Amino acid sequence: MLDRATTSAKDDTTRRVHFRGAGFVPASSRFGGWIALALVIVIWQAAGSARLVNPLFLPAPSAIVRAIYELAMSGALWQHLSASLLRIGVGWLLGTAAGVAVGFAIGLSRLARSVGITFISALFPIPKIALLPLLILWLGIGEEPKIATIALGVFFSTAISVYSGVDAVPRNLIRMAQSFNVPFATIVRKVIWPGALPAILAGFRITASVALLLVVSAEMIGAQYGIGAFVLQAGNLMQTDQLLAGVVILSVFGLVVGKVINLLETKLLHWR
Repeated sequence: MLDRATTSAKDDTTRRVHFRGAGFVPASSRFGGWIALALVIVIWQAAGSARLVNPLFLPAPSAIVRAIYELAMSGALWQHLSASLLRIGVGWLLGTAAGVAVGFAIGLSRLARSVGITFISALFPIPKIALLPLLILWLGIGEEPKIATIALGVFFSTAISVYSGVDAVPRNLIRMAQSFNVPFATIVRKVIWPGALPAILAGFRITASVALLLVVSAEMIGAQYGIGAFVLQAGNLMQTDQLLAGVVILSVFGLVVGKVINLLETKLLHWR
């Protein structure tokens, strides 16, 4: 009887403890960012409508939307946008493919690491847009120098993110696979690649921004069509509504790329 009473007393004093080992997963509001953006646009439009800001220095959002609509109706928007997207797409693919290959070579080979890191450390700090005149001499006036400039900028950032991701893979997992006599190619595919994938996708997010910056810079220096050339021309003519229209287009492109990478992370990093 005494034991039962003691057990009953213990049960009465026991409280439920919530599980605390779920990890750190920061939550974000689904519509918080859009609400904040809409609030900024409303305040901006109100300031422009009240003439609190000179429209020459900062046009209202309605003027920017009108400029984008006129560009779309005239066909100039699609001409500039298609030229920029072609350069970004080809340059990013070339630079990413080379960067992934070199990054894995540096991460997996001692010889490639000793040679590759030296060259990357020496060449990475050089502003790639400074090489555009030299690339024009080598490749001629056309699309090739601009694409090569973008590919160079993407290559170095991709290679660094890839071999950093490979180095971050826990070595215990690799040793465990080796102890079971797993082939090297399978270890790379099943252990190293999934472990390095978060760093690689983070690198993709950076290289997309790098490609966007370089294409605008290259088009400002030597291009007839492209968002960069359009922004430069609008700035020279003091057409600030069209200039900001080009800036908004670049911002929308960056937003779309960010959403695509978020989708890739959701699909590929399903274990997180």
